[in-house]
Amino acid sequence: MAKSTPVKKAWRSLTWLVVLIVGLTALLAGGVLWSNATWAPKLALDLEGGTQIILAPKLESNGQSVSQEQLDQAVAIIRQRVDASGVSEAEIQTQGGQNIVVSLPGTPDQETLNRIESSAKLEFRPVLVAGAPATSFVGEDGKSTPAPTPDPGLEATPSIAPSNGSDLNYITPALQAQFQAFDCASIDANSANVAPADEPLITCEADSSVKYILGPVEVSGENIADASSGLVTTQTGASTGQWAVNIVFDDKGTEAFGKVTSRLNGLTGSQNQFAIVLDGKVISAPQTNAVITDGRPQITGNFTEASAKTLADQLKFGALPLSFTVQSNENISATLGTTQLLSGLIAGLIGLVLVVIYSLFQYRLLGLVTVASLVVAAILTYLVIALLSWREGYRLSLAGVAGLIVAIGFTADSFIVYFERIRDELRDGRGLVSAVEAGWGRAKRTIYAAKAVNLLSAIVLYVLAVGNVRGFALTLGITTVIDVIVVILFTHPVLQLLATTKFFSSGHKASGLDPTALGAIYRGRAQFRKPVDAEAAKRTGSNREAERRQTIAERKAAELTGVGTKSTKTDGKDS
Repeated sequence: MAKSTPVKKAWRSLTWLVVLIVGLTALLAGGVLWSNATWAPKLALDLEGGTQIILAPKLESNGQSVSQEQLDQAVAIIRQRVDASGVSEAEIQTQGGQNIVVSLPGTPDQETLNRIESSAKLEFRPVLVAGAPATSFVGEDGKSTPAPTPDPGLEATPSIAPSNGSDLNYITPALQAQFQAFDCASIDANSANVAPADEPLITCEADSSVKYILGPVEVSGENIADASSGLVTTQTGASTGQWAVNIVFDDKGTEAFGKVTSRLNGLTGSQNQFAIVLDGKVISAPQTNAVITDGRPQITGNFTEASAKTLADQLKFGALPLSFTVQSNENISATLGTTQLLSGLIAGLIGLVLVVIYSLFQYRLLGLVTVASLVVAAILTYLVIALLSWREGYRLSLAGVAGLIVAIGFTADSFIVYFERIRDELRDGRGLVSAVEAGWGRAKRTIYAAKAVNLLSAIVLYVLAVGNVRGFALTLGITTVIDVIVVILFTHPVLQLLATTKFFSSGHKASGLDPTALGAIYRGRAQFRKPVDAEAAKRTGSNREAERRQTIAERKAAELTGVGTKSTKTDGKDS
């Protein structure tokens, strides 16, 4: 005998559910075997501890001070960088009105640390002089000797005021001597090489291959509107295999960059170059072959895919208003620890047990469907969170655990709504198979509406909140989506199959679908119960149950019917 359509649909849905679970498990297993994934979700700072980095501002002069506005701007930029790197549940705050404290869960990789520790202070300076990075010269005896310390008495002020950033009058005897004595290794030793924006800068290529005297800053990294990484392509669209960073300037930066390239395009030699300086090092000094007026230059150099993306993210989220140096980098212990995590898990277990007890008490063996559905939802939630920990750097915090606990009640609500709709259909005289289908048609609209509200709340909370609250919103949103999946692919199909079994279709008292207990009118195939006296029905538990579950509309209809009957009898007697 061929299977009925509901049974076929049920098995098809359960098959898709199995495919989904197996697919997620296989994906996570692959990450464990061939990548850095773990079976257990990663924990956040409050549960696991992590790394604390203290950044101190590097001031260009003793009299310079740091404003709270600059610190707040730096905190916002660093937070964006951390979020872009995939690390969640990080804490970033100011300390003592001077430093910035960045606390990251677990042990962050070097790329993440580079995003945070680098000030990403980007400057565009014209090249005045470019040469070999030698720090020695040949004396009168023909022997090579170390470059001497520049004479402090040398003239340091230009005799003629420079007219633009490429004017060689910037090169004074003192600056020339400093250039000759400058050692490129000192940049790495000092972490950064700084100079006032309106003064020349002596620096080197990042790989110490070339030494430069650069003019004053003509375009600042603060004028960058967007930045992205990608492969360099030819005019025909073919890839060269070289990674680059593409920059888009704002209106101010576009205008300034157009003026500079217009001037440099008419110069020759080193003065035709425009150096891109990141944290005091020249990352690229391309020649100016054309006037760029659209504000969309491209940085090329010795980039890898990772380094290009890191730089693009740093520039995209803005250059810090100050340069920072790492004052300390140390491990910190968990602020809450495993004790609080255990308490949260115990609270969730208690809530789960209460839901199970209520389901079995209210729905008898039908409540086992609730238990099984919760187990399936737990498996899917665990796999999704573990995958997010691997692919997106998600960290489970105590707030996230709270979101999972709240989700137990939300998930159980869906099953209760569905079960009650089925029981309502049974009271109206339907058979169980028909009641399951009709009840699902009524219940799913309510379930979808409720879950849409939950999901919208989670999205709004995630977008507007920061820190641990976002973890709560994320877990709430994930469990809401999984709840809908479980109801569609497991709960409803299971009930479709149970409706065809003798135990449930016959309305066994332990099934939770006993028509007598529900006060149904239609009990089975062509079998009707005779109406009973209302007063006698009140003395039975089944009819009390039926009355208790009447809707307001049904009660009003019953009252109106009673009033109408009484009035008719009275009128007949009077007549």
